[in-house]
Amino acid sequence: MAVLHVIGSVAGLAPLLAVAELGRVLLARGPVAADHVRLVVILGAAGLLVRLALTAASAGLGHLLDGRVQLSLRRELAAALGRVPLGWLSRRRTGELAKVVGEDVAAVHPFIAHAPGELTAAFVIPLVSFLYLVRIDWRLTLITLIPVILALALVPLLMTPARTREQRENDAALGRIADAVVEYVRGIAVVKAFGGADRAHHRFRAAADEFVDIFTTWVRGVSAVAAGMQLALSPPFVLLAVLTGGTVLIGAGELGPADLLPFLLLGLGLTAPVAALGHGFDDIQAAGRAVGRIREVLAVEPLPEPAEPVTGTEPAARRTGGNPSTRRGERVQFRAVRFAYDDGPEVLRGIDLTLEPGTVTALVGPSGAGKSTLVRLLPRFFDPTGGAILLGGTGLRDGTDLRDIGRRLHRRVSFVFQDVRLLRTSVAGNIGLAAPGADRAAVIRAAKAAHIHNRIAELPRGYDTVLGEEADLSGGEAQRIALARALAADTPVLVLDEVTAFADPWTERAVRDTLTGLRDRTILVIAHRPETVAAADTVVTLKDGVIVG
Repeated sequence: MAVLHVIGSVAGLAPLLAVAELGRVLLARGPVAADHVRLVVILGAAGLLVRLALTAASAGLGHLLDGRVQLSLRRELAAALGRVPLGWLSRRRTGELAKVVGEDVAAVHPFIAHAPGELTAAFVIPLVSFLYLVRIDWRLTLITLIPVILALALVPLLMTPARTREQRENDAALGRIADAVVEYVRGIAVVKAFGGADRAHHRFRAAADEFVDIFTTWVRGVSAVAAGMQLALSPPFVLLAVLTGGTVLIGAGELGPADLLPFLLLGLGLTAPVAALGHGFDDIQAAGRAVGRIREVLAVEPLPEPAEPVTGTEPAARRTGGNPSTRRGERVQFRAVRFAYDDGPEVLRGIDLTLEPGTVTALVGPSGAGKSTLVRLLPRFFDPTGGAILLGGTGLRDGTDLRDIGRRLHRRVSFVFQDVRLLRTSVAGNIGLAAPGADRAAVIRAAKAAHIHNRIAELPRGYDTVLGEEADLSGGEAQRIALARALAADTPVLVLDEVTAFADPWTERAVRDTLTGLRDRTILVIAHRPETVAAADTVVTLKDGVIVG
């Protein structure tokens, strides 16, 4: 791509050289050689056609390559996000991740599709022009290069550590704006309902104001340098330098008037590639920062996977779809479990807890006690920093460490949290997501158990209705779809975070009765309501990361 662009750019000098040569021939004393003039015109026209053909081919090749690279990066990011710990995802802002997958990947476009050829041409064209002009007069050649030298001398000032730091701060501020917009749009209904538009809009305004301050600081730092480069490369300044030097040399009899013409034409042709050089460096820096953020995501270590995953002791009745009345959940043991986020203070400190098969255990405690962290360890959002969580086993035999089960864990543990995510697909597709082999009858049974079947029947196309396009659900309805998804997975362990928080009293009671009747599962639930606590077999109180009751 770069070779094609350089050859095309050099060929683009042919029309300028042809005009210069014609000027010298036509201004020379004596008869004009018609054949020579014709040859010069043909060569100039041919150079123009070659330039158009090769630069077009270079641009097409560059954009094809750019498309392949962006596709590859997005596939790598999608694969990486599918491997990263769920806890890492849950602690990241949606806007920041969307910016990495969208804007940051797109930021490599100028670097791949344009910068290689343009930057190479920015050095080759001045060199070719220099070699041609120096044959005519080396003194005026040096004078012609003065604007280019001045501009190149200013380029390093655009790449100082301070400018680089300001660019990183600028990118971070843009990410915060994107995140604030996503949060504001998602909560717009609640904001309007409760009249808190000014307060909700405050975060977006603050993020926008912060960006303006950072951007203004950056502009103040580069504006003088950028203006100096533009002035040095501007046609009036170039012509002034060439005409001043040429006038002095012609007046001294050191240069013929006709020989000034190539310097006037090529002097202007010299500045265009160098002017593109400044934009090319900007593109390289922007792409470098974007690739750095992409690498940060790709470098996130997935949770370690065992070389030979343990299949565990899942009951045969469950694997073969046996009668629920003959099945029981699996035993869960937390043994001296400790956990801290990113080398911070410990959130859980020595948790010892056993969930017996077929029982409901309610987890209660004040905010910040570590309840959410504890329940997220069971579906392996994170791995404990100390101790172990065992699944299966009996009173005489230990279960299997979750870390030895690996990715097969989703077949044995399912969960429903309050921050429900539904896909833009059919209702049946959302419910059957965790059980791809489930037929329509199994999906309907799960929906009825979650008390959402009647609402689904009211949708335009029932279970085939595409959520987010043909219909929207309330928060409580979405939570019950997620519960139906977990029930359809038919895992022996179920982790819940008060799934009736947004339901009406009748639905809340019906769902609670369903959960307490699931004696074929082991259930761990974060309880916020007395009714949930009363329906549990065991109540565990957590405070400051330890069990106190």
